Amino acid sequence: MAEESDSTFTETSSDGGTGTKAERLQHVAARAATCMACDLAATRTQVVFGDGNPEAPLMLVGEAPGMHEDATGKPFVGRAGVLLDACLRENGISRKHIYITNLVRCRPFTTESGAARNRPPTQEEINACRPWLEQTIDIIQPLVILCLGAPAANVLIHKGFKMSQERGQWFEGRYARYVAATWHPAYILRLQGDAYEAARRELVADIAAARQKVIEAKREPKLTLF
Repeated sequence: MAEESDSTFTETSSDGGTGTKAERLQHVAARAATCMACDLAATRTQVVFGDGNPEAPLMLVGEAPGMHEDATGKPFVGRAGVLLDACLRENGISRKHIYITNLVRCRPFTTESGAARNRPPTQEEINACRPWLEQTIDIIQPLVILCLGAPAANVLIHKGFKMSQERGQWFEGRYARYVAATWHPAYILRLQGDAYEAARRELVADIAAARQKVIEAKREPKLTLF
């Protein structure tokens, strides 16, 4: 399985920019590190830009970094990240095969009884961070995007996205040839018993579908003007 995944998730074509994709991402990440576009700049430890393979044909997009991500500077390294990595492994995929990021690159949180608690990003925060997301997608040019949770789907698929009705459906969009959404690992961790097991199986299945979609997209002829 690992050998097949290595072949499936190898993307060496150039996106036509100056420098390699890795170099271009580093340049954008360096600029994002000093971003002051919203109030989250005042409370972050560091900007959590992204992680993985810049040449990957599959990109995963979540919502926002949490406490562990804010501390390490890498996305999905807390409990949700552990679950996500396990579901990726069940499909023969590791982070070297994908690129993963969030709608918002700084941790949104509130303070309750002296403790910081994660909160969803506001629309203003999502709008302020959107240029960084769009530049990241423009550099990587993924064939397939899998949104982790409804907030990412609302931005990358369509407004008013309904996870209960549209999860796992494929859409053609402006950001990638194919885009779909699945459960956010943090949501699954809030479930218990049969509900947890069912949602976890669906996440594994949706990753498998994204993997297959990459294979299909690579086999499709590229559109040209001539």
